[in-house]
Amino acid sequence: MDLLTPSIGNIFWTTVVFLILVILLGKFAWKPILSAINTRETNIVDALNQVKLAKAEMENLKADNERIIREAKIERDAILKEAREIKDKIVGEAKDAAKTEGDKMIEQARQTITAEKNATMADIKSQIGELSVNIAESILKQKLDNNDAQNQLVENILNKSNLN
Repeated sequence: MDLLTPSIGNIFWTTVVFLILVILLGKFAWKPILSAINTRETNIVDALNQVKLAKAEMENLKADNERIIREAKIERDAILKEAREIKDKIVGEAKDAAKTEGDKMIEQARQTITAEKNATMADIKSQIGELSVNIAESILKQKLDNNDAQNQLVENILNKSNLN
């Protein structure tokens, strides 16, 4: 039983060694361990704060991206609308130019037709005049073969003309 009951000297020296160990550990081991734990805790809190900031920044970036996409769609629609308006304007101008050019060509054709018609009418009148003179000359030659017929024709013409 002596082995199971400690002696006072044994308790004393165990206590002294334990207290020295606690003091040494408190002085050399506990402070670095506690400072390491505190540093780690601070690092974890900082990391959590940075995660919150990053999350907020990501939400802001996401909102900015959505805004930029909406603005790009609006700008795209405006550009497409402007392109359609320009296309319609160009097509309208081309139609107007074609119509104007067509009208000019039609007017020129009308003028050409009128000029040709007038020239043809003048030519026909000239030919009719020549033909009439030739016919009259032939008829007069046949009727006026004798002098009595010629005198009678001159008297008829003088009577009709009324030389006052």
